[in-house]
Amino acid sequence: MNPNDLDRILSGEKEILPSSGFAASVMEAVRREATAPPPLGFPWKRALPGAIVSCLALVWALFEGAMQVAHGGTASLLPASSSLTFTAILRSPKTASVCWIVLALLLSYASVKLSLFLSRSSVE
Repeated sequence: MNPNDLDRILSGEKEILPSSGFAASVMEAVRREATAPPPLGFPWKRALPGAIVSCLALVWALFEGAMQVAHGGTASLLPASSSLTFTAILRSPKTASVCWIVLALLLSYASVKLSLFLSRSSVE
C-alpha cells in the first residue's frame, strides 16, 4: 500500500453527520448544567472538631502503647490494680476481641446519636 492509495481511501469517506436531535439535546444539557445551582460544600466547621479529637486520641493511644512496650507494660495511666492494660489486652486474644467489639459498638452508637442530634439542630 502506497501513500496515494491511502489518500484515495481516506478522501472517499462520506461525511458523518449527527442524528437530527443530537445537537439540540447536547445544547439542552449544556443549558441545564449552566442553570443548575452549585453543589453543596462539605461542612468543614462541623467535621473539623471530630477530626481533631480523633487525631489526638490516636496520637495518645500510640504514645501510651509505645510507652508500655518500652517499659515492659508498667507505664499506665490506669491504676496498677486494673486488669485492662494495653499489654494485658494484647496477651489475651479473647479479651482483645471483646474489647474491640465493645469499642466498635460504642463508637457506632455515639456517631449515630451525634448525627441525629446535629441533623435535628440544623433543621430547626
